Amino acid sequence: MKFFEVKQNTTSKARAGVITTDHGQIQTPIFMPVGTVASVKTVHQRELKEDIKAQIILGNTYHLYLRPGMEIMQQAGGLHKFMNWDRPILTDSGGYQVFSLSDTRKMTEEGVKFKSHIDGSYHFISPEKSMEIQRQIGGDIFMAFDECTPFPCEYNLAKKSMEMTHRWLKRCIEWTKNNPEIYGHKQQLFPIVQGSVYSDLRKISAEFISEQGAEGNAIGGLSVGEPEQEMYRITDEVTDILPKDKPRYLMGVGTPWNILESIGLGVDMMDCVMPTRNARNGMLFTWQGVMNIKNEKWKNDFSPLDELGASFVDQEYSKAYVRHLFSAKEYLGKQIASIHNLAFYLDLVKVAREHILAGDFYEWKEGIIPILKSRL
Repeated sequence: MKFFEVKQNTTSKARAGVITTDHGQIQTPIFMPVGTVASVKTVHQRELKEDIKAQIILGNTYHLYLRPGMEIMQQAGGLHKFMNWDRPILTDSGGYQVFSLSDTRKMTEEGVKFKSHIDGSYHFISPEKSMEIQRQIGGDIFMAFDECTPFPCEYNLAKKSMEMTHRWLKRCIEWTKNNPEIYGHKQQLFPIVQGSVYSDLRKISAEFISEQGAEGNAIGGLSVGEPEQEMYRITDEVTDILPKDKPRYLMGVGTPWNILESIGLGVDMMDCVMPTRNARNGMLFTWQGVMNIKNEKWKNDFSPLDELGASFVDQEYSKAYVRHLFSAKEYLGKQIASIHNLAFYLDLVKVAREHILAGDFYEWKEGIIPILKSRL
């Protein structure tokens, strides 16, 4: 069976597809909840499956390498068994986390030496080491080791970084060819397009990545502080070049409107910590707009959390009750808010898929985005 099949490939860039992995199928476009340390914060795996309807989640190479460590991971039989998750998993390469430690890391052509944020111990990750760790974690999709440049980034630095990312990719591919999977299921390596906000660099990178013939490709180095319109411009340019018969993953995006705009530009997969992080601070995304549940105005509002919501928490708990939980600093408030936001994000991409298949995605998108952006 093909790894990726496009179900709707009209003249528009938005498409609906299916990714097939050994741990199940993924209906695209898809949003992937982030499970950094083998846990999507405050949410049970059962809730992820039954209430949120997550089809795939992320694991973080850097964090899992440091804790619990690869010895325990391998003894458990990989991340799926360790966290009792039988659906697909994608692992990032650890590159973004390592490069965000700008004060405590040293980068060379060989790889990156960095200091653990947990105990201050020193570690070294090369492209080969990242591949080895991701083999031991055992995600269905794993990412090439790259350098994520900050924004703003000077042109020559972005060019130099992109070229090293390309050299590192060759090393990732070579290591992967010589070191097969260890848990009996197929892992697909996704390369990452870099080049900051420079169109010529993005074109070079997208063409180089396309030539590698991977089963899927990612767009990195966006959603790092650049204006939204710049992100959309680069995404549009890159998706024009990346193969149409392979899934495209836009890393680290974003708000509900970012997600819909990206789908409209030909993106199939997205992830972001925003729904859970914002939920823990009381910000809820709903079909009526954005709501700060901690506001006084919800104190006596006994209507459902979101009348149009897709999760049980939307109907079973009132705005007044969830506001009370936040006021009382009860952990349950963060849990309910996280389930709600993630269920909303998964519902959002599900409805987007339905509109793509119906042929009216762009009209629907233009109508719904102003509502999603409104403040309640």
